[in-house]
Amino acid sequence: MNKALDTSRIRSVRQQGARHESARTGAEQKLDWRRKISNHVAYGLLVYTGLHIFLTMKELKTGNGSLLPYMALVVLVAAIIPAARWFEMRWRELSDAQAANPTLAPDFRREVALMWATALGLPAALTFGFKAVASLL
Repeated sequence: MNKALDTSRIRSVRQQGARHESARTGAEQKLDWRRKISNHVAYGLLVYTGLHIFLTMKELKTGNGSLLPYMALVVLVAAIIPAARWFEMRWRELSDAQAANPTLAPDFRREVALMWATALGLPAALTFGFKAVASLL
């Protein structure tokens, strides 16, 4: 996980960005890590929200009358959206030349994998965590 959060490679690419800009071909200019991460974040939020609502509604249909599933939805708004924006903002700071640099591909894949693991795993963890708390009360 430390590798996914390591920004040293992104910083070094920022420093080398101007040097690589003159050597770009037309095909390479189409590569834009900023746009790609933005798309992944948007789809990840949609999947997270849908999965979270599905799991929460399943718990609400049990008829326990608990407010805990609603609290899980508040966590969605309060914590997940700023975290998703953090993934996007790290890549938004790249210049045009840096955003087209193919050497960032391993970092991009690592961060996208982390983002998708969070988008898919966190709804279940939150729902079952709140369910466990409710059973203790």
